[in-house]
Amino acid sequence: MTINEVQDSIIGEFSFFDDWMDKYNLLIDLGKELPVIDPKFKVKDFLIDGCQSKVWLHPDFDEKLISFTADSDAIITRGIVALLIKVLSKRTPEEIISSDLYFIEKIGLRQNLSPTRSNGLLSMVRQMKLYAMAFDAMKK
Repeated sequence: MTINEVQDSIIGEFSFFDDWMDKYNLLIDLGKELPVIDPKFKVKDFLIDGCQSKVWLHPDFDEKLISFTADSDAIITRGIVALLIKVLSKRTPEEIISSDLYFIEKIGLRQNLSPTRSNGLLSMVRQMKLYAMAFDAMKK
């Protein structure tokens, strides 16, 4: 599936719910499904700055695709990073760099997060794109 197809699928999942409490529960469930990050990556080097909660994000690059693993000490934040991984993991650096993450607005995520969580979301996206830019530069 393309990045946009995955985003459209997420929009479809969230559209089943009108109430944001139900959408938060979906986020929590997505966070519970997030594969466990290797404990050796739960260190300061992989901690994302700008998040109210602790969020660790580890990229793995196999010379073609970037895969991400992550964890958070907050259940909602864990669900948010799970969504981002669902969309951006196992992609080329170019795909990640050029992606337009429209699903964030379409599902109402940014509008229904506290300002500090919204800043954290932006920090997660920024960090994923920075990793992609770094790996893209290494290829050249």
